[in-house]
Amino acid sequence: MVLGFDPDYQLLPPQVREAHPRGAYGSDEEMKAACYREFLLAILESAGEEAVAVKMQIAYFEALGATGYRLYEDLVGPCRENGLLVIADVKRGDIGSTAEAYAQAHLEKAAVDAVTVNPYLGSDSLEPFLRRVREKGKGIFLLVKTSNPSSAEIQDLELASGGPLYARIAGLVNEWGRGTEGGRGYRSVGAVVGGTHPRDGAVLRAMMPGVPLLVPGYGAQGASARDLAGLFDKGGTGAVVNSSRAILYAHQKHEDLPWREAAQREANQMRVALWEVAKGG
Repeated sequence: MVLGFDPDYQLLPPQVREAHPRGAYGSDEEMKAACYREFLLAILESAGEEAVAVKMQIAYFEALGATGYRLYEDLVGPCRENGLLVIADVKRGDIGSTAEAYAQAHLEKAAVDAVTVNPYLGSDSLEPFLRRVREKGKGIFLLVKTSNPSSAEIQDLELASGGPLYARIAGLVNEWGRGTEGGRGYRSVGAVVGGTHPRDGAVLRAMMPGVPLLVPGYGAQGASARDLAGLFDKGGTGAVVNSSRAILYAHQKHEDLPWREAAQREANQMRVALWEVAKGG
């Protein structure tokens, strides 16, 4: 499983907010960043053992301006020290020197292990990222079939050549990832496939046999472990499933537990459920 870092000030445990009163900081942004730092480091300590990676949603950090971006960069080290890969959910997509700047900012300066990338500008927009895959051992996850309900408005459009647009993108992901296979046969060029579309996900799993899937949509967005059975390969691998709100704010569900313990319990239950499904249980 992947532990999603989507910090929302209004959803933080009251104890965290009360420990950082506004008057102790020069700005709201500094106050919120202090809350996020304490909260996310505690979540990492309590629930990190259940995960293989952390996915940081850059929007929640960028919303605090430079203060938030510094926090994003500062959290990479502790995640790595806990043995977790770091995926920056940045969904970047641009061309030329702009794409190069995005790749440098996140894969080199922030030093994350992988990023999410929008492929809809074509292969030249991906080359700066792919070069770092080939030369520096980084990873990328390309948007193929996203978890939001209205994704069908564009991604499900039928092509004149036959099949939906997302299937064509999946075919391109296969092409772009050739030559990046690791020791277990999976590539460093992956795909984002929402767990809220289990039938499409199963089709895409078959279409992209060597492509690792990053699967959002579990928990708060409605996908259950059973819904994700078709996204794993026959060996029970090939997909990493993200959960953000269900774990971060588990104290709202488990009101009888301290918030750290609630997050750990939710993460453990998710990991066990996914393991049973992946292994055909």
